[in-house]
Amino acid sequence: MSHILIIEDEASIRRVLVKILEEENKGYKILEAENGLLGISIIEKNAIDLVLCDIKMPKMDGIEVLRKVQKTHPDLPVVMISGHGDLDTAVEAMRMGAFDYISKPPDLNRLLNSVRNALDSKIQIQKSPTRAKKISSKFKMIGESEAIVHIKSMIEKVAPSNARVLISGPNGTGKELVAHWIHQKSTRSKGPMIEVNCAAIPSELIESELFGHVKGSFTSANKDRAGKFEAANGGTLFLDEIGDMSLSAQAKVLRALQEHKVQRVGSDKDIVVDVRVVAATNKNLAEEIRYNRFREDLYHRLAVIEIAVPPLNNRKDDIPILVNHFLKQIALLEGTPVKDIHPRAVKQLQEYDWTGNVRELRNVIERLTILSDDRITVEDVLAFAHKV
Repeated sequence: MSHILIIEDEASIRRVLVKILEEENKGYKILEAENGLLGISIIEKNAIDLVLCDIKMPKMDGIEVLRKVQKTHPDLPVVMISGHGDLDTAVEAMRMGAFDYISKPPDLNRLLNSVRNALDSKIQIQKSPTRAKKISSKFKMIGESEAIVHIKSMIEKVAPSNARVLISGPNGTGKELVAHWIHQKSTRSKGPMIEVNCAAIPSELIESELFGHVKGSFTSANKDRAGKFEAANGGTLFLDEIGDMSLSAQAKVLRALQEHKVQRVGSDKDIVVDVRVVAATNKNLAEEIRYNRFREDLYHRLAVIEIAVPPLNNRKDDIPILVNHFLKQIALLEGTPVKDIHPRAVKQLQEYDWTGNVRELRNVIERLTILSDDRITVEDVLAFAHKV
């Protein structure tokens, strides 16, 4: 039996929705809430399979309900109910992760199709072999901000598929963590996860690195060598800083994505590969395309799904959580007790401009751990964080 919760402040709309659903399926158990606060309370106390939620309500609107559901019950589908003037908000809710939206007054077929699809989607997620997979603590994404919750929700939806993903964001934000989450939650998690930093490999060697080479294909090629595409067969290939790849290598990557085949440098023999490609960049690829530094056709091949990782300055509410995480992580690595930090010191860290993002924050916490006494104080932060 599916449990459906209707959160709607208009009693007449609730009655219409209950009637439609009960006539569709006598097995549905319908619960009702007249505002968002009551709805959240019902979700916490009951096993709910689907939420139908009005966008505009007193005591917590639908957008806030959606945020809370995504934090506490990320697999629970939410269908938004929008009035005539709420279309823009409904579209924004879809971007945030709502399953669908229904306009008032509800159309019978539209509503029932959405309910069926949402319930089917939840069943598939529950059956998915990736559902119960845990992420290695090494690659754990830390944070409870809206942006991080949205990214985690995106990963849950994207990971089980074979869709290519393009991750964008400034250096130090944790793009590689997103890539590892996608791999570890995918059906390829038992296969290899091969990383290639395209910015760290000289342009004349990138093709050999990606596709391999045969003996004698260039001066130092003294034996046959498999490339990263072959090494990632059956798993995931993470192309970090893809925006720094040469146009020549881009053309060959495009062919590999189109045909699922690669050729080693110096060979005309095709090698079939089964690889999911996840790419990341700190560059604006639209601008790179405009200046003919990046192939537009490759961009469209890579960006089936796009995930933008925000800079730390855009999610400063996560800084206290990150600070505590890094204090525990550093203590574990050093074999020392976890150092305490004064709340005012954390508040001071939230005031800074974190141009180096999460990576910079981690370095600062390590410095404070080493240089401060038993407890990190606001004076320690002012003295040792070296922010300008």
